[in-house]
Amino acid sequence: MTKQAQQTALAAELPERGQPLAGGVFVTRYWLNGVERALILLPDELNGVWGEYGVKIEGAGSYSDGEANTRAMAEAGSEIAVKALELGGFIPSCLEGQLLMAAKADGLVELRDDRYHWLSTQRSAYSAYFMAFGDGWLLYDGKSTERLARPVRRIYVTS
Repeated sequence: MTKQAQQTALAAELPERGQPLAGGVFVTRYWLNGVERALILLPDELNGVWGEYGVKIEGAGSYSDGEANTRAMAEAGSEIAVKALELGGFIPSCLEGQLLMAAKADGLVELRDDRYHWLSTQRSAYSAYFMAFGDGWLLYDGKSTERLARPVRRIYVTS
């Protein structure tokens, strides 16, 4: 997997939440590993299994870093992870999924209520987390279950 060039944006030039940014919709600003970032929901909708049931993927257990999780998933052969990276995005982590839910609840983004969405955070060799965006539930299920995934991307925010 090749690493995408990281984009940056000046804090003063960011649009309002819910407005277009970097090929998607600006969700929010957040901090990860001491660096401020902007989370962007991409318009693409992927469908597939998270990964192989019974196989623990090293590096896919972060509750906050969806990009690292997605890269680990892709290296292990996850088709939806590979597709997300090809789009210049990644599958959101548990934290990033909660940020998407908050933006949906605020009426800033649209996410399907009728299907569950995979998150990139692995719970065990047998299960991974998913979100029910209709009511905000964070749950986990077997990795071989087919679900949707809504890729996101993030850009660095500078002063």
